[in-house]
Amino acid sequence: MTRVVNTRPQKLPLITVIGEGITEQYYFKHIRTILGFRYIVKPYYFETTSIKDMDRKIKEVVEGQGIAICVFDTDVAERNEKEQIKLRKLKQKYVHKGNVIFCDSLPSIEFWFLLHYRNTNRYFNNALTLTSALRHYLPGYQKTTHFLEQERWVRDMCADGKLQTAAQRAMAFGETGPSYSNIYKAFDVFDGRN
Repeated sequence: MTRVVNTRPQKLPLITVIGEGITEQYYFKHIRTILGFRYIVKPYYFETTSIKDMDRKIKEVVEGQGIAICVFDTDVAERNEKEQIKLRKLKQKYVHKGNVIFCDSLPSIEFWFLLHYRNTNRYFNNALTLTSALRHYLPGYQKTTHFLEQERWVRDMCADGKLQTAAQRAMAFGETGPSYSNIYKAFDVFDGRN
């Protein structure tokens, strides 16, 4: 008598993107649509977030056997020693967890956007200066719902291999310069799922 073997495919862990603002939320919603990636972007996970809140959200995703992609700006931690210590402890807590990916940017996610157009890791003293530089390539760019909800700005950044170029630049710069972005790490996870 032949034994029947269950050949049902294993269920993959659910990927959840946790972020701290509407820019990140809209960016990842648009990327998911444009590139056909599979992950969750819930408004619940996107809000002004303290490091303690981020830790709570990570724990929730991990306990559900999921993968947490944590997207946040490090400009505040860079200026505030107490926040810097909290962030370092949070990263250390999950350093050996393959299901928690930190995708931080200094000073902000707009640096990741700029890497699509320009090969630089120069110092930007704040997000406003960075946003001004970004507007040379994305005219009209604003951190407002009216602008961000339009998919076109993300589609423009993905066109003509610019997304891959940004990832290569971010990897080459690493975290040693005055500005950096680890957003490319999210795409490594997304690409492994499609």
